[in-house]
Amino acid sequence: MSSSSVNHISQPCIYGHFVSSTTERKSRLMKWLSKLFKGGGSGNRGQQPQFLGDENMVWRAPARSMDDNSRTSKEKEELDRAIALSLAEDLKRPKGYRWRTDQDEDLARSLQDNSNSSSYPPKYAPSYAPWEYNPNSYRKCSGCNKDIVSGNYLGCMGTFFHPECFLCRACGVPITEYEFSLSGNNTYHKSCFKEMTHPKCEVCHQFIPTNGAGLIEYRCHPFWSQKYCPAHENDNTKRCCSCERLESRNARYMSLGDGRSLCLECMESAIMDTGDCQPLYHSIRDYYEGMNMKIDQQVPMLLVERHALNEAIEGEKHGLHHMPETRGLCLSEEQTVTSILRRPKIGGRGLIGIRTHPQKLIRRCEVTAILVIYGLPRLLTGAILAHELMHAWLRLKGYRNLTPEVEEGICQVLSHMWLESEVVPGSRNMPSTSTASSSSTWSSSKKGGKSQAESKLGEFFMHQIAHDASPAYGGGFRAAYAAVNKYGLRSTLDHIRLTGNFPL
Repeated sequence: MSSSSVNHISQPCIYGHFVSSTTERKSRLMKWLSKLFKGGGSGNRGQQPQFLGDENMVWRAPARSMDDNSRTSKEKEELDRAIALSLAEDLKRPKGYRWRTDQDEDLARSLQDNSNSSSYPPKYAPSYAPWEYNPNSYRKCSGCNKDIVSGNYLGCMGTFFHPECFLCRACGVPITEYEFSLSGNNTYHKSCFKEMTHPKCEVCHQFIPTNGAGLIEYRCHPFWSQKYCPAHENDNTKRCCSCERLESRNARYMSLGDGRSLCLECMESAIMDTGDCQPLYHSIRDYYEGMNMKIDQQVPMLLVERHALNEAIEGEKHGLHHMPETRGLCLSEEQTVTSILRRPKIGGRGLIGIRTHPQKLIRRCEVTAILVIYGLPRLLTGAILAHELMHAWLRLKGYRNLTPEVEEGICQVLSHMWLESEVVPGSRNMPSTSTASSSSTWSSSKKGGKSQAESKLGEFFMHQIAHDASPAYGGGFRAAYAAVNKYGLRSTLDHIRLTGNFPL
């Protein structure tokens, strides 16, 4: 909420004891009349005003004395002084909260004038005259819209409230604190307003602190919109290796034992061993066939641990790898690679019982094997496989000496297209053959369809590809995607074969 529409008010209200106008005027009139008739003669000495009911006041007429017209100058001075003190006291009140009115002052002056007159009783105080009731003299409570007749009241925002009617818009509890927050015409406890508007860290669940300039500074994930304190980027808070979300204090991530952690949402569809990954691998090969890009050779596919993938990268003589984290590799050299033979079990907050097997890879063609790091969700594993299979297709079809931007860019396009076919219903990138279409949904049909969380993960992986900042993977993808959208995949591939570049 903009600061222009929010006020934090200190000493906002005028607390007072409100007495109905009728009762106030009785009290003041009594003081003036008592001063007026004080010591008027022996006949009225000791006489006091008598009250009948709440709204009527009756004065008994004092006995007429012989010296009614003989008031001393001292008595007149005392009366003038009493009126002046009353006016001065009223002027000390804040503007809008003075109890005197012009009628009161006229009444005082008339009483003073009549004290010098021989006529009795005075004009504004007839004997046994009822006190006039004026319903418009009451203040209206803006909370309950009822009259404020007596008791404490609050004045705020140019209006008035019973104390119990001055409520917080958020929690509905009366505001009694010294300060409160005001947004538009709505009032809030300061704590309620902060709870409602001040961002909270989604990792530690505390209010995000202000920086040295007094501004609220936080980090926000560009896709998930996860807000968190900047300090969590350097305090060893775990980050999911799949979706990149930070671990919340009320959630626990699963350790994969190689420095990576996986959130429980990604863990639900994670592929843990080579056997589990084979159906997905064959479904993506079918997807390529449906795009008229069949891969004839049987290229081995292995799920491996992180350190095994890094060792394979070091043994590979050529190829560009997306650092700092490489998650897949299309091998062209003969190597011995340790693959995961049996999926690990969950024990505590980590995985236990992982079983590996060393495998000698023999080079029978341009591609020796495809390696993918284990423990990633199905859609991310599939996106990596689609990318590496495109590398294999290019090598097997004789595409040579391509720049990293061209080769990685077109591989990312195929990865993005496969994700779109999985996530977006009725996508134009669905494979054309019935075999590819049926096999590409093996996991969905087996589990009764993708969950909303898995579909959201797929959207995130597409977002990652589209917004990659690296020149080869990000810039290459955007150039390749524009060419494919304009000329089609087949024409783009033909142009790359001839020129080594994307068509403009």
